[in-house]
Amino acid sequence: MILNDICELIVDCSHSTAQDEGAGYPLIRTPNIGKGRLNLDGVHRVSKEVYDKRNARAVPQDDDLILAREAPAGNVAIIKNGEKVCLGQRTVLIRPDKKKVDPDFLAYYILAPQQQYELLGTANGATVAHVNIPVIKALPVELPSLDVQIKVANILKAYDDLIENNILQIKLLDEAEQRLYKEWFVELNFKGHETCNIIAGIPEGWEYLPLQDVIGYEIGGGWGEETIKGKNEYEAYVIRGTDFDGLENGEIQGIPLRYHTESNLSARILHPGDIVFEVSGGSRDEGVARTVLITKELLDRLKKPVMCASFCKLVRPEKQESSQYLFDHLRYLRASKITEEFDKRSASSIVNYRWKDFLSQQYILMPSDDVLQEYNTLATKISEKKAVLSLQMETLKNARDSLLPMLMSGEIEL
Repeated sequence: MILNDICELIVDCSHSTAQDEGAGYPLIRTPNIGKGRLNLDGVHRVSKEVYDKRNARAVPQDDDLILAREAPAGNVAIIKNGEKVCLGQRTVLIRPDKKKVDPDFLAYYILAPQQQYELLGTANGATVAHVNIPVIKALPVELPSLDVQIKVANILKAYDDLIENNILQIKLLDEAEQRLYKEWFVELNFKGHETCNIIAGIPEGWEYLPLQDVIGYEIGGGWGEETIKGKNEYEAYVIRGTDFDGLENGEIQGIPLRYHTESNLSARILHPGDIVFEVSGGSRDEGVARTVLITKELLDRLKKPVMCASFCKLVRPEKQESSQYLFDHLRYLRASKITEEFDKRSASSIVNYRWKDFLSQQYILMPSDDVLQEYNTLATKISEKKAVLSLQMETLKNARDSLLPMLMSGEIEL
């Protein structure tokens, strides 16, 4: 039996691109396709006209699966809750025949190691692997009874529900942290503001400084080699811009482990309180300037040296106690689109950031030491809660991923 035998249809999406119109129907691109579930954070949106045109072959509906043909090839998610979505480029719509297969079970089945190997082992593409429609349709399938399928899917969904709840809690905590920063340092409603003297428009003891004055050390990242080669013999994980979003949610498995020279690595090893800033990449719709704060908890979980990729910068504050504040300030600048002033787009829409100009021309309002200490106390409590949730998610994901192949193979009896 093959996948095509248990599905009502398997259709490729339109091969044309669609621009983000800011409102309307969610456009599901490959980054929105997670492992089992759609991720609609920051999703692009399109008009009714584009929705109808792109869904001409098939209108996505509940219990349909959307599979990523590329980047990340093999990921598959299921549509739930009546969400009307539009198929983006490099996606495939799979409609299970519910008389033969439970849709949730099928999503997990495709994500199991054996099926991923079947799909990706034949993937084409010199730089970016992509899976062809004939390979998808011809995927070998061995199914237990529908009753067993439903039981297996319910076990795995219980883990995913807990993971999703943690993701939501982290998102709410992150929003609380950003609100705290804005309230204290944009609206200036910080603790003690009622009795603070204002001099030249800012609280007494505060000062405006160019970013370069509060950064003690900065250096571009590296990439190293996939295997030991010459003097590239020192292992280290390499954090890329594509890893930033996942790090908040405990996703560390995809960070590549590569080999580097001793000199390159020693100058770039990340320490708690460092900030990684993305300076190159982006797309036609999105610039760079994304950031991630390096925590002790993250480094402890990775257990090996860590550095950032060559499209990023390691940023180390002059004073470590300024780390959380500087990180939140940089996030505020990006959310406010202020960082876009330093975007330098090429003809291919790749953004190469005007980093030196950014450091010298962009100013930061540095608070007094006592206000900074009060802020750190509150912000650190939020960060610690996020770290606990992130670690819980890693544990849940590991448990789910360990169970997945055993449940699919029937190794565990239900």
